[in-house]
Amino acid sequence: MHLSAQTHYQAELDAGRFCLQHCPQCQNHVFTPRELCPHCGASPLRWVRASGLGTVYSATTIARKADAGGNYNVALIDLDEGVRMMSRVEGVAPEAVHIGQRVQAHVAHKDGRGLVLFQPAVQGGAA
Repeated sequence: MHLSAQTHYQAELDAGRFCLQHCPQCQNHVFTPRELCPHCGASPLRWVRASGLGTVYSATTIARKADAGGNYNVALIDLDEGVRMMSRVEGVAPEAVHIGQRVQAHVAHKDGRGLVLFQPAVQGGAA
């Protein structure tokens, strides 16, 4: 049975693995999950483990009342593999997330589903 690209991506996250697609023809990484390479049209794409390292491209703080969980950030992260994704950076105050900050991904679980979150990268390596 063939899983859609999005279903496969979510199944990997649910199992604790952060994977991206990679095109064996043009050698580009692909995100969001797709059936065909958006760069060259090749199929099939291969699934590979993401390094998880990236740089904050942009970030904003969403204000919420403390009883609703307090403020949080939404960030666009440029992964070292050359793709951009939206997520959150945790482990620092939402207002402290800044453009150019190096971050490291990890898979968290919420309501039984895996999701990719980031934390500040430790100098000289992964967090």
